[in-house]
Amino acid sequence: MYFKQFLNERCGCASYLIASRQSHEAAVVDAAMETDQYDELLKEREFRLKYVIDTHVHADHVSGARRLAAKHGAELCLHESAAVTYPFRGVRDGEELPLGQLRLRVLHVPGHRPELVSVLVINPPRSPEPSMVLTGDSLLVGDVGRPDFGGGDATVQYESVTRLLRLPDWVAVFPGHFEGPCGKGMCGRPSTTIGFERLFNPLLRLGRPEFISTLAGSVPARPLNMVAIEATNRGRADAAWAMLTSLPAVKEADVEKLDGVQADAVLLDVREPEEYAYDHVPGAVSLPQAELATRLAEIPRDRPVFVICESGMRSLRASQFLRQMGYAQVTNVRGGTAAWRRSGRKVVSEQGHGKPRVVESEWTHAGGTGAPTDS
Repeated sequence: MYFKQFLNERCGCASYLIASRQSHEAAVVDAAMETDQYDELLKEREFRLKYVIDTHVHADHVSGARRLAAKHGAELCLHESAAVTYPFRGVRDGEELPLGQLRLRVLHVPGHRPELVSVLVINPPRSPEPSMVLTGDSLLVGDVGRPDFGGGDATVQYESVTRLLRLPDWVAVFPGHFEGPCGKGMCGRPSTTIGFERLFNPLLRLGRPEFISTLAGSVPARPLNMVAIEATNRGRADAAWAMLTSLPAVKEADVEKLDGVQADAVLLDVREPEEYAYDHVPGAVSLPQAELATRLAEIPRDRPVFVICESGMRSLRASQFLRQMGYAQVTNVRGGTAAWRRSGRKVVSEQGHGKPRVVESEWTHAGGTGAPTDS
């Protein structure tokens, strides 16, 4: 067996290439948008790509699965319930995909997404038991996938993770993310084992009611450009450009600088609507980061644009994306709304809204300067 993990440091995602050294048949799981890395390895090793598997419809990064499968004449595989507009091979729970002497067994593990699958890797000549599992965004290292991306369910997630924990302790776990917005408590390691997570993953040590209430009660911010990215992965849009693929330098300013900005300047609050409703800087306009790519027409290109969030992390990524899209007069507000409050300045609140529980992912975007934070 040949196995390789690919880590994307920019979006915190992992993808995988598995191959039989006997038949030279290969599979790629959760392909990144940039597919040259797989092409080069397939050519170098003289592997023939047989399957391209997406464990689910991704919401935080554009998948390269369709392009990779078309280029190599491979089967594109998703769970049979995946709601996409393009043709694919629908796989079912328990189905095994032969790869030379290897077997890729599909486990349907909904919770993060209804169509989410994990892939058990079995090498029968070596052992009848699985040696590893590619969990997608179900079981993560030190965490589990968040259930609020659309169609997810904390109760179902508990059942799916419990099913994965029935695997033997020795099974190596390779998740779809090692950092990023899909789970706020990931430790950053790119792999683990079932036994280690059973003992030390804090969520997996909770009872069923506590697990469900913890997941249901924590509402992390939606990822940058999630609306456009998910629509692209479903085949309903063609917005690969919505990915943050460069890290341009962005001007930054402290909140004190907002007192003297030009009258024609625009202040964009890229937090979630609930956060904005609870309190925001006077004059700020709500435009959540998840919707940024689909609402660019609302942002003037000929006026200064200041971008603010809770602490400065989300606004930095949003500012970098705007610079990537050609906006020249973009400034990130360092410290965000939290710094504005600490300075004693007035905030505007909309009545009838309780304090939201939005938790920003505890990771620093590549090239960013913001520190990990709760926001």
